[in-house]
Amino acid sequence: MADTADTRTPAQIEADIERRRAVLAETLDEIGVRVHPRTIMGDAKAKVAANVDHTLGRAYVGINRVVSDVKAKFVDADGSPRLERVVPVAVLVVGVVGLLALGTRRRRG
Repeated sequence: MADTADTRTPAQIEADIERRRAVLAETLDEIGVRVHPRTIMGDAKAKVAANVDHTLGRAYVGINRVVSDVKAKFVDADGSPRLERVVPVAVLVVGVVGLLALGTRRRRG
């Protein structure tokens, strides 16, 4: 069995007690800060902001990829439009807009 006799002086014991009190006070202060409603709200806001930033970043990358893919279908590498693809899409858009305009005109009349 180990010897349990304390060989410290009373002054050493008091100094140890004071150090432990200081550490305990610091720990309690830290716990108080961590459980304070403002701290909890701040942490929650930071997590939400980080998630939103991450989600928006991923969405931006995805949208940018789609736009680049669509652009590659309608524009050559040198930047000139691919008329064999642009013209049919333009005709389709004009036709749809025309039909929508005609439909609203008939409802009014």
